[in-house]
Amino acid sequence: MCHSHSLVTGPMAANPLATLAIAVFLICLLLPTSSSSSSICVARTQDHVRTAFHFQPAKNWQNDPNGPVYYNGMYHLFYQYNPHGALWDVGNLSWGDSVSGDLVNWAALGNALDPTAPFDANGCASGSVTILPDGTPAILYSGIDADRRQVQNVAFPKNPRDPLLREWAKPAYNPVVPLPADVSANDFRDPTTAWVGRDGLWRFAISAVADGVGATLVYRSADFLRWERRAAPLHASQDAVMAECPDLFPVAARGAEGLDASARGAGVRHVLKVSMPDTLEDYYAVGTYDDAADTFTPDEDCGGGDYRRWRRIDRGHLYASKTFLDARRMRRVLWAWVNESDSEADDVARGWSGLQSFPRALWLDGGGKQLVQWPVEEIETLRTRRAAPLQEVEPGGGVREVTGIVSSQADVDVVFEIPSLRRAEGLDPGRLHDPDALCREKGGSLTGGVGPFGLLVMASGDMREHTAVFFRVFRILHEYAVLMCTDLSRSSTKAGVYKPTHGGFVDVDIEKDMSISLRTLIDHSIVESFGGGGRTCMTARVYPEHVAAGSSSHLYVFNNGSAAVKVSKLEAWELASASVNVDDDGGLMAGGSFANMCRAEEYNSS
Repeated sequence: MCHSHSLVTGPMAANPLATLAIAVFLICLLLPTSSSSSSICVARTQDHVRTAFHFQPAKNWQNDPNGPVYYNGMYHLFYQYNPHGALWDVGNLSWGDSVSGDLVNWAALGNALDPTAPFDANGCASGSVTILPDGTPAILYSGIDADRRQVQNVAFPKNPRDPLLREWAKPAYNPVVPLPADVSANDFRDPTTAWVGRDGLWRFAISAVADGVGATLVYRSADFLRWERRAAPLHASQDAVMAECPDLFPVAARGAEGLDASARGAGVRHVLKVSMPDTLEDYYAVGTYDDAADTFTPDEDCGGGDYRRWRRIDRGHLYASKTFLDARRMRRVLWAWVNESDSEADDVARGWSGLQSFPRALWLDGGGKQLVQWPVEEIETLRTRRAAPLQEVEPGGGVREVTGIVSSQADVDVVFEIPSLRRAEGLDPGRLHDPDALCREKGGSLTGGVGPFGLLVMASGDMREHTAVFFRVFRILHEYAVLMCTDLSRSSTKAGVYKPTHGGFVDVDIEKDMSISLRTLIDHSIVESFGGGGRTCMTARVYPEHVAAGSSSHLYVFNNGSAAVKVSKLEAWELASASVNVDDDGGLMAGGSFANMCRAEEYNSS
């Protein structure tokens, strides 16, 4: 289920100790990665599955991102957290909280919400953070009460002058929205960030099954405490029993500027995103939000009301995404949960489970039909060594290694130039509806016409293990289509690992451009790829055994098509480790050192 998080209120205190704490915190986050860094900086745990620059707690289970927010010059990420172990069903979920100055390095602040009251006795589930007009943050979250009903609660900062928002108060008048009579007790959760309509009233949307129909409901309030439900849902689907983790947010019709949740008027479009528990995938539609009726109408008729016919946020392994407005840079940023693909026994042995995707800026593309996603630019602060350049890769099985970097921790940006489409394979239009199946059938190791070409990542020296991220160009009647795939079938020789093949078409005019770009972030056990400038995104989890055995991974550019492909651009950077929730016995919360807030001195060389 999607879960909730917490936030804080009030201006930064005029307190010299608090000011010093924040200053030292920020200095530590900005320390350069080098062997001469201060001894208070500690290296990340040497674990071949654990990541180097993706968000994860030091230990235990995490899932949905809850209420990411930019507040008082700092980024907070609240997230679903099980402080009792590495599995979801051991104990009741809390809200973890970490803080950052740059969306890359993170310091853990402890739990913001724990299940301590009758209205959340069985867990603090998903929710969101809203900044009120006086600057106070407010948390809206779903609690699972003592009778195991899902109800909606609020929380506020206990000390508005605390610059890190470390303690939250849950008023005794909760729940502010009890379970409605027509809604299932197990299907009423995940309130969105609130926004204000033209009538001056607050609104939030929430997932529910009302009278047996999956719906996204809207509630309104004048004071953020007393809420009334709108008669009509924001959107409903007869084909969906439950669509959780909703996110309604505005986007600029033109340009990449992020908009406040209450933005409206000319030049503003809206996106409704939902997560489907039956497919474990996130879907969205671009459309029109009517704040008089509080209804959302998609622009495209993608199979009526079936959310599963909408566009996908990510064509790979990603769920429960949540966006927020980064007011510092005026951009909308997306987080999402990426769960494990090996066994629960592996989770317990490691002592942790679950990642967050690397934060992505997102905006509406020029055609106005789909979102573009791109890693936030702060990742460039981790770049160290740059790979040697490459040019053409021979067709018909050509493979060229990218050298000069540690490729298990890398940022790779490549552009493939296609001199001719003459050898593109024909494709029946009926195959367009299932790109996953097409990628399974047309794998990266098979020969083709224009493609497959792309990257082989996390590859062993003997190539027995590798993950292929690649393109194939097909001819459909008198047009062309670009298929993007991530093939995990050879990603690991380990037993019990889920190794699917992900696929999606990239909305580009390949006949006009005669080129296609691919950016891939490689971080040990997660591979995030962005095709066509971020129009198609794929996230994958990988567990190669050669790394566990102490061998290095390799990175290759390949072309198994008969047509020539030129590498017109290749920028591959080795990335240093970020400092992400480093677990030590001191730190800010204990009043000790600031070691857990500093960038690590070393990075894994596996």
